[in-house]
Amino acid sequence: MNALKKPYVTALALAMAVAGTGIVVSRATGDAKADPAAPLPVVRFQYATERPVSDAQDYTGRLEAVDVVDVRPKVPGTLLKVHFTDGQQVRQGDLLFTIDPAPLQTVVSQAEAKLARAVEQRRLSEIEQARAGKLVASNAISRRDFDTLDHGAREAAAALKGASAELAQARLQLGYTQIRAPIDGRISRAEITPGNVVSAGGDALPLTRIVSDRALYAAFNVDEQSYLSIIAPSLAAGRSPSVSVGLANDRAFSHTAVLETLDNQMDTRSGTVRVRARITDVSPAMLPGLQARIRLQGGTPYPAIVIDDAVVGTDQDRRYVLLVNKQNKVERRFVETGPLQGRGRVLRSGLEAGARVIVDGAFRAPPGTEVTAVAAQAAPSAGTAATAAGGQP
Repeated sequence: MNALKKPYVTALALAMAVAGTGIVVSRATGDAKADPAAPLPVVRFQYATERPVSDAQDYTGRLEAVDVVDVRPKVPGTLLKVHFTDGQQVRQGDLLFTIDPAPLQTVVSQAEAKLARAVEQRRLSEIEQARAGKLVASNAISRRDFDTLDHGAREAAAALKGASAELAQARLQLGYTQIRAPIDGRISRAEITPGNVVSAGGDALPLTRIVSDRALYAAFNVDEQSYLSIIAPSLAAGRSPSVSVGLANDRAFSHTAVLETLDNQMDTRSGTVRVRARITDVSPAMLPGLQARIRLQGGTPYPAIVIDDAVVGTDQDRRYVLLVNKQNKVERRFVETGPLQGRGRVLRSGLEAGARVIVDGAFRAPPGTEVTAVAAQAAPSAGTAATAAGGQP
């Protein structure tokens, strides 16, 4: 390189280095200071409210049919026909099976003939009794002969009653050849097909089974502590604890139930008492035998802080909520949670009434950040509230 140009190049390089250093220093200085013109993050909050609540406890139980009937034949015979399809809804009185009526129809005919003879015998004996009454009054026959004829008339009357009863029994047995539904409900399959001979009585094989489905029981076991804190105080106050039921795949307890039966003693082996609640708003998905989620609520009401359950976050084994403190900064507050009250979660400790609980926008401002707090006009959606809780379940 030309020696005359070296000083010029060196000076130029030095100037560029100094300028670059100035730029770096300037940028570093700018990053270290917050821009006073930048707006504060905006979060929405709801006030924590205090209201009377009562204890609640969740259980797992089973759905049970209110009525279950095993349909058995009342007379023996050959099964001729099945009048339903498997799983069909039936009403009380619907025809289900037909047993061959021919043998019993013969018995009815014989009873009718016997009744006709008894009627005629009774008519003849009454004529003779009336005639003998006139003759004994004129001493034309002895008193003994009259008593014999009078006795014959009474026997004929008794025989007529017996024949009438036999005919009624024969017709009743004939009617049993048509087997009808004793209750409303859903019927199972036919266990015996046409052509088979069936027997009668309680030891006979069931032809099918009907379970009622307009109402169901939710059966579950209540532990001793819940009995003492929820059921007993409610019953002592003259009211029944509220019961709500959901299926195993339901997230909510959407079916209301009424506590109907409470066992008469505590099972000392399990420490529980058997409870049944009747569900009247039965859905088509509900079948006897299905597992049920049951929420029992009652006892003595007490004041408690209630917030939306979706805004409660989890940090390992501790629960917390995010709130805006008096300095308008985000604060994480650890809380002790209680039972659910609908969509609300009871807080036993850690939060006071009137605290501003963040329900939207917490992802924009970690704890310690100064924010602009705006009151939420409505309860947050499940997704928004989960975001407000830092994405924790």
